[in-house]
Amino acid sequence: MEPMRRVVSRVLLAVLAASSAGAADESLPPETLAAARTLRDRAVSGTRASEWVAGVTDRAGPRLAGSDGDRRAVAWALETLRALGFSNVRAEPVTVEVWRRDAESGEVVTPRPQRLALTALGGSIATPEAGLEGELFEVVSLEDLESRGAAARGRIVFFNKRMERRSDIGGYEKAVDVRSKGASRAARWGAIGVLIRSVGTDSNRLPHTGGLRYDEALPRIPAAAVSGPDADLLARMIQSSAPVRVRFHLACGRRGTAESANVVGEIPGRTKPEEIVLLGAHLDSWDLGTGALDDGAGCGVVIEAGRLIARMTRRPARTIRVVLFANEESGLAGGKTYAKAHAAELDRHQAALEADSGTGRPMGLSWLAAPSAEPYLRRIAELLEPVGGGRLSGDGSGGADISALRPAGVPLFAVLQDFSTYFDFHHTANDTFDKIEPASLDRTVAAVAAFAYSVADAPARFERIPVVKRATPTP
Repeated sequence: MEPMRRVVSRVLLAVLAASSAGAADESLPPETLAAARTLRDRAVSGTRASEWVAGVTDRAGPRLAGSDGDRRAVAWALETLRALGFSNVRAEPVTVEVWRRDAESGEVVTPRPQRLALTALGGSIATPEAGLEGELFEVVSLEDLESRGAAARGRIVFFNKRMERRSDIGGYEKAVDVRSKGASRAARWGAIGVLIRSVGTDSNRLPHTGGLRYDEALPRIPAAAVSGPDADLLARMIQSSAPVRVRFHLACGRRGTAESANVVGEIPGRTKPEEIVLLGAHLDSWDLGTGALDDGAGCGVVIEAGRLIARMTRRPARTIRVVLFANEESGLAGGKTYAKAHAAELDRHQAALEADSGTGRPMGLSWLAAPSAEPYLRRIAELLEPVGGGRLSGDGSGGADISALRPAGVPLFAVLQDFSTYFDFHHTANDTFDKIEPASLDRTVAAVAAFAYSVADAPARFERIPVVKRATPTP
C-alpha cells in the first residue's frame, strides 16, 4: 500500500500545479515568483524537517537554559548548520539565569488523602523543606481573586481557570495570565502559595509547567500547576465539603547564571547581502519532555527552509539568517541579547519571522509592518494559499524571541498554524518526537521557505513598523 504521507503529497502537488497558472502577479517579479513556487512545491513533496527535530530531541533531550541539555543542543545546532553548508555559522554568547527543578510532590490532606499530579511553575521558589500546607481558596480568574481577595490571607490560592480548545492561540492567551501573574497577585492578598489548573486542553494526568513572573515589590510564594484531572478533583472536593487542605513540596529555585548561546547560520544574498531576512526559532525547552513541539519543530522548520533556499540555483537578493535563540522559555535572554548585539544592523533587517507553533498545518500569515507592505504581502498570501497560508492577518506580533526587534521597527511575521491539539502536550512530559506530524511540518516549511524567498527577493525594502505600534505588549 502506498504510504499515506506520499498520497497526501501527490494530491497536494496536483492542486499546486492547478493553482499556479492563476497566481501570477506583477508585484512579485517573475523570477521571484517562479523560485518561490519551486520552493513551495519541493517542500510539499517531502522535507528533512522531521529529521532535524529528531536530531535535537534525541541528541540533546530536555534543554532548559543553562543545563547540560542546553549545551548539547548548542553543539548539535553548530554541527548541523555547518554540515548543511550554512555560511558564517557561529555561537553568539548569551548569559542566562539558571533555574532548576528537583523533587516535587503534592497531596490532599483533608477531607481525605489523595496524591496530586503537580509540577513547579518555572521560576518558582521552593517550599519549606517539610512542604507547604494550607487550606485551598478557589478562584476562577485574576479578576475573581481581586473581587474576593481578602479571603486569600493565610491560604493557598487555587486558580481553577479552564482553557478553551481552539485552532488559534486565543484560548491560551485568555488562560495563561493566571500562570504568569497569579503568584504575585495572590501574594498581594497574603496567600502563602498558589496552585493553578494546568494551562492546557488535555485530560491526561500530566501537569503543564511554564514560566511565572514575580512582582519585585511583593513577597515570593511557591507556585505549581496541577493536572486537569486533579484540578477537577480539587474543585469537586471544595464544592462538596469544606475545608480542603493540601500539602505540596517543591525543591526548585534559581542557581545563578550560566553561558548559553544563540546559534546563527546564513545563506548569503545574491545582490544585497548586507540586508537580512531573519528566520528564528528557539533552541531551549522546558525540562519535563524533550521539546519536540516547543520548539524542536520550529528549529526543524527554519533550518530546512534555509537549506532548501541554499540549494536554489538563483538565491534571493538578501541574506537569509537562521537564528536558533537561547532561553525563550525562562527569560527571553536570547532575543534580547540578539537585539543588543545587532543593534547597528537592525535597520538593514528586511523582515523577521519566528516559527514556534509546533507541528500543526499552516492556517495563514500574520504581519506587523507599515501599511505600505500589505499589497506585496497579499501576493505572497496568494502564493501560500495552496498550502494553507493564504489568510493574511494584520494584527501579528511575530513571536516571543523576535519581539525584542519591535522597538527598532523591524517588520515581524509568523506563519499561523493549527493549535487544535498543540496544548494537549505543551510544556508537559508528553512533548516528545512521536507527536510530530511530518506532512503538516512539510507544509509549514513550504510556507516559510516561499515567504522568506519572496521577501528576501522583493524589489523594495519594507517600511518599518509605525512608531505608535513599536511598544511590545506585556504578556
